[in-house]
Amino acid sequence: MSTARAREIADAVAAQRDRLRSACSAAGRAEREVALLPVTKFFPASDVQILYRLGFRDFGESRVQEAAAKVEEFAELEPEADVRWHMIGQLQRKKANAVARWASSVQSVDSSKLVSALERAVQSARQRGDRVSDLSVYLQVSLDQDEERGGAPPDELDALGAQVDGAEGLRLAGLMSVPPLGAVPEEAFAELSDIHTRFMARFPSAVELSAGMSGDAEIAVRHGSTCVRVGTALLGLRTITSP
Repeated sequence: MSTARAREIADAVAAQRDRLRSACSAAGRAEREVALLPVTKFFPASDVQILYRLGFRDFGESRVQEAAAKVEEFAELEPEADVRWHMIGQLQRKKANAVARWASSVQSVDSSKLVSALERAVQSARQRGDRVSDLSVYLQVSLDQDEERGGAPPDELDALGAQVDGAEGLRLAGLMSVPPLGAVPEEAFAELSDIHTRFMARFPSAVELSAGMSGDAEIAVRHGSTCVRVGTALLGLRTITSP
């Protein structure tokens, strides 16, 4: 582990924690209400180790093959670590079995077929002894119906929520969204907040709202985000070679 790299990440973490603290204060919210989720995609397991030693226990990944390898490598670096890995990128149904081996949550569920695939995958993982806990599910909301970016239209959320609620091994955590390209973040997050409020009226336990990234965290916090996903602002622009 590079001392210079550890210092670089520690400084970035301090800055982002200060930023989140200020955002919560401005929104009249307690800092504990909003989690800072480091997005570690494209970065090596050694960076995850630095973040772990700085107190983080949750990490976001978006590519299944890269994440699986990183999970194993990190376990070798920190054998006693108890951490949670979150799949935040679009997920193909055929990769549900792979994700069920390591993911604590999937934040990008947007179809009935994917819900069914994850339910089967979690059951299989339990039978193999690969996991004991339920898989937390966030329904990804599409605010513009752009199929390439993923997400379900708002009018499909209740049906998907009911399916997850009734699925064995899945737990409905809440909603996730990414503002449409070119959207005004204030308007997009306000719309998302309204959608989440209506969704919780049907599913009171679905209190999580994963929204906001490096460039728009303050706006997301103002509109009720409980999880801000931050990659570049914590780890910079360095990348690793795809496995």
